[in-house]
Amino acid sequence: MIMDIEKLLYNASVWVLPALLAITLHEAGHAYAAWKLGDPTAKAQGRVTLNPIKHIDLVGTILIPALLIFIKAPFLFGYAKPVPVNFMRLNNPRRDMVWVALAGPGMNFLLAFACALGIHLVTMLPEDVGMWAFHNFRNGIILNVVLGVFNLLPIPPLDGGRVAVGVLPNFLAVPLARLERFGFLILLGVIFLLPMVTRSLGHEIDIMDWVFNGPISYVVSLIAKLAGLA
Repeated sequence: MIMDIEKLLYNASVWVLPALLAITLHEAGHAYAAWKLGDPTAKAQGRVTLNPIKHIDLVGTILIPALLIFIKAPFLFGYAKPVPVNFMRLNNPRRDMVWVALAGPGMNFLLAFACALGIHLVTMLPEDVGMWAFHNFRNGIILNVVLGVFNLLPIPPLDGGRVAVGVLPNFLAVPLARLERFGFLILLGVIFLLPMVTRSLGHEIDIMDWVFNGPISYVVSLIAKLAGLA
């Protein structure tokens, strides 16, 4: 029983910090980009900062991830307080919306690269501390790449959906933008319902399996290579 508790606490300690930084600094990226591109709304609310406390959502950033870790769920999910962006105050609303959307995943990829570089420091630490640091860095790479790639899926209200709205011609962008109110339901359908239905028809289509084994796997490998990791 004691060993189980110790293992649970250790697992929590190597997932909480990477998850907290990945989720909150994603929003910091949006806030910084919006500020630099003409909208001071997030800046006025103190959101243009790397201080994760400013971006924490009690339920999405703390309670939900903690519960998933506690029940040993096979996945980790969470979210931070959304950054308020007044797109009409951007210098070029349609173009700059794309850059603001890309800034969140971009921050995640930068964090993943920083974690990959951090692995080089592990051998300089005492063995136990080094192993703990290695697990934090490794989990930081995984979480940031997953969050970055997932958010680039072209489904509103994900960042990729906003990018698509910004670059597609109006006859495609307008109906796609209107789907944002149903975005959460669409995501549930794509992630859970589509594989179930297609599996029952004898030819399973699992978008998330493709995302993990395709783009996410490729980006992790690319970051590791760029950071000089074997």
